[in-house]
Amino acid sequence: MIYLLDTNTFVEAKNRYYNMTVCPAYWQWLRQKFASNDVASISMVGDELKKGDDELADWAKDYPALFIGVDDVGTQTCFAQIANLIVSQSAQMKAGAVEDFLSGADPWLIAKAMATHGTVVTHEAYNPNAKRKFLIPNVCEQFGIDWMNTFDMLSRLEARFILGVPVTT
Repeated sequence: MIYLLDTNTFVEAKNRYYNMTVCPAYWQWLRQKFASNDVASISMVGDELKKGDDELADWAKDYPALFIGVDDVGTQTCFAQIANLIVSQSAQMKAGAVEDFLSGADPWLIAKAMATHGTVVTHEAYNPNAKRKFLIPNVCEQFGIDWMNTFDMLSRLEARFILGVPVTT
């Protein structure tokens, strides 16, 4: 099973608990897990990350293979199903929610997970009462797609970041 990472998992990791300078092992682990086909993301997430002007944007530019395409027939077919569902629920949502959701990477990430029987990794929380915006976990639930947060993924993949010799400057 492949774990497909949402943009917010990269940004949160960089900004908070796996700062790229403090915990480079996390970022190395992501590359290793991509090489073993356990972890990936989609090209649109990569594009979102590369728009930045920071070390995360540089990292995403240095590892473009981590961000897989969505132009395959399976993903395109699944995206159409997701788009149809989202449009059908537009009356229940805030104005603009449909356009905002369908114009971003989220529906494509879900479609790739659906097409590959993967698991979406996001920091969004399930909220069946959400009206302001479409949430990844809510859409995943409607299609029976597995989703989890970064910490659950790390646990399932038995990640271990072992302290080595500290680097001094």
